[in-house]
Amino acid sequence: MLIRIVRMTFRPEEVEAFLKNFEANKLSIRNSPGCKHLELWQDDHEKNIFMTYSHWESEEALNKYRDSELFKSVWSFTKALFAEKPQAFSTKKLQEVEK
Repeated sequence: MLIRIVRMTFRPEEVEAFLKNFEANKLSIRNSPGCKHLELWQDDHEKNIFMTYSHWESEEALNKYRDSELFKSVWSFTKALFAEKPQAFSTKKLQEVEK
């Protein structure tokens, strides 16, 4: 499984547009082949910084999504709202420490 985190900083006046677009597309993204989990996070102090946290069956599944018309449409809208270049991380869980 691949874990993908994308950190996005928006111009403050564009936060509402981003949230509206995410709301409109979140189920389609989550239901993309290979997507097993999707969350949207907001920075606790900088309210214009958001992160998506998603689980993908594989890097291949993520890349197929990134080549889809859905991604191209959502990303072209989203990137026009950025205040800074986004950061993306592809990771895998090595350990989960429990009590």
